[in-house]
Amino acid sequence: MDRKTFLQNSLISAIGMLAIPEWMIKNDVILGHNNKRYKINTRWSRADVSRYPVNNCHEMIQDSKGRILLLTDEIKNNVIIYDKNGNYLDSWGTDYPGAHGLTLFHENGTDVLFICDNKRHQAIKTTIDGKVLLILDYPKETGKYTNPEEYIPTETIIAPNGDIYVVDGYGKDYIIQYDYKGNYIRHFGGRGDQPQHLLNAHGICIDKRNGKPVLIVTSRQQNAFKRYTMNGNYIDTIDMPGAWVCRPVIHGDYLYSAVLQSNSSQWQKSGFVTILDKDNKVVSNLAGTEPVYENDQLQEMCQSLQVFDYPHDVCIDDEENMYVAQWNSNKVYPYKLEPVA
Repeated sequence: MDRKTFLQNSLISAIGMLAIPEWMIKNDVILGHNNKRYKINTRWSRADVSRYPVNNCHEMIQDSKGRILLLTDEIKNNVIIYDKNGNYLDSWGTDYPGAHGLTLFHENGTDVLFICDNKRHQAIKTTIDGKVLLILDYPKETGKYTNPEEYIPTETIIAPNGDIYVVDGYGKDYIIQYDYKGNYIRHFGGRGDQPQHLLNAHGICIDKRNGKPVLIVTSRQQNAFKRYTMNGNYIDTIDMPGAWVCRPVIHGDYLYSAVLQSNSSQWQKSGFVTILDKDNKVVSNLAGTEPVYENDQLQEMCQSLQVFDYPHDVCIDDEENMYVAQWNSNKVYPYKLEPVA
């Protein structure tokens, strides 16, 4: 490495460190409430920033081998693969400038990925190492779109039978359902002023915690999650006052979600992580105010500690550790949070 390259890499690393307050680097900060409390590690990632840079860190998953996969819209390496200790293992991807949504599905015992790219206006199915298997273009079959630019998908979820649900979270807020081959089945949601409508349908998951599976869809600008049957019939709304919630992530009996920001943010840094129990009651907010219910109504929540900078997604691994990816946060790598007994 020549002197110029060394100085450039040192400057990049220094900028990244300046984005993290000293009191957080000490890794003795405990976040959360009740039985969901965590110790934060801001220096979990050991990837070489000069070789494997990130831009916006959008979403993360754990594969069947126990590896942690990060999706970033940095086209030098859209997918970075880590072990649970933050060691760099591999990377791939140079074709996803709007990489936003990353979903894992076990297809006949094999891991496959679905990537939503909101600049390509497509959802793309790939192998775990990046080979393209299927591309879903803009859903002209719905009759709601006249060109690809109107369609800006942000997330997918895959049903056990292989049906694919794509949320158009930055476009017209429809959920489009396809069969496993990519054939259009139906669409629902969309913008409007009725309970079944959505505003910024940012994320989606399948919730099987209470037996019969249902869809949970983010309506971020309404500070809410909304529940639907697998056929798209509206069930009810989970109000999350004050919280711009991102993708809902189900792990065990809990729903986890990054909160991009809060309505009443008073700092430059913003956001927190929220955790809901099996009854969809908030039990813990990491770097957020303690959840309070009055007459069974959740009171407005906001950031209480300047820890996160626009958190965008969470991943819970097989040891209950949490990984938090952040958007628009000075290209900071994900943080790891370990549960406190």
